Amino acid sequence: MNKILEVRNLSKIHGRGCPQCFDTTGPAQDTNICPHCGSVVAAHDVSFDLYAGEILGIMGESGSGKSTVVKTLFFDETPTAGEAVFFDGDAQYELFSLNAAQSRWLRNHRFGMVYQNPHLGLNFNVSAGGNIAERLLMSDIAHYGEIRSRAKALLARTEVLPERMDESPKRFSGGMQQRVQIAKALATRPPLLFLDEVTTGLDLSVQARILDLILEIQQELSTAMIVVTHDLGVIRLLAGRTLVMRYGRVIEAGLTDQILEDPQYAYTQRLVASAL
Repeated sequence: MNKILEVRNLSKIHGRGCPQCFDTTGPAQDTNICPHCGSVVAAHDVSFDLYAGEILGIMGESGSGKSTVVKTLFFDETPTAGEAVFFDGDAQYELFSLNAAQSRWLRNHRFGMVYQNPHLGLNFNVSAGGNIAERLLMSDIAHYGEIRSRAKALLARTEVLPERMDESPKRFSGGMQQRVQIAKALATRPPLLFLDEVTTGLDLSVQARILDLILEIQQELSTAMIVVTHDLGVIRLLAGRTLVMRYGRVIEAGLTDQILEDPQYAYTQRLVASAL
């Protein structure tokens, strides 16, 4: 399989930081707040590879750093240290060395993001179809008829009725808003998709349909995905490999089945046991 993403030693500190930040935080210290300067070590020394068509899970409790990882990769946050390389055919992009225009181009053309809160991923001042049109316009599709046709097809693909494409997402349920977000993220057929707690707060039946949709997309389009969640059921269903994070550190990594069936660390054992 072709490697699509390589992340090495990714770190993110919120605050001014100090020389003691990394040594005085983490799972062993049971905190990610530096006692010397009060900075929050959101992530430290995170490394992994992602391959084309693969779904990688990042699991952990709130505050573990899992969302920070995808937000830095999607340029929502600036990392404190580390490297990330995106492989796109013959092209390679050093993500943390790009200028604003380059990172914006990757966000709009080659990456997709689905947030836990649809208000972060959707423009509620335009229609569902308009949200997709905004993304398609960035990808140089300028013909109105083609944009509308493609938006309708994407919404149908994500189980949003075509007759509702001219309605505002404000009038949609949470599950429908997530489906519009997914349709928007897929508009440019990106090879890499980030999913940040996309089923949190949804009814179980709606969750199941969203997860089925994500699996169908992965199988049909061979889209590589990073799925961030605290829900072991989501990890079990979607992810072939999983990272477990705590206090900003990766404490366990490997095949999802192995981690869930034979967790090596007490923290992972507690997470698995609590979901049984």
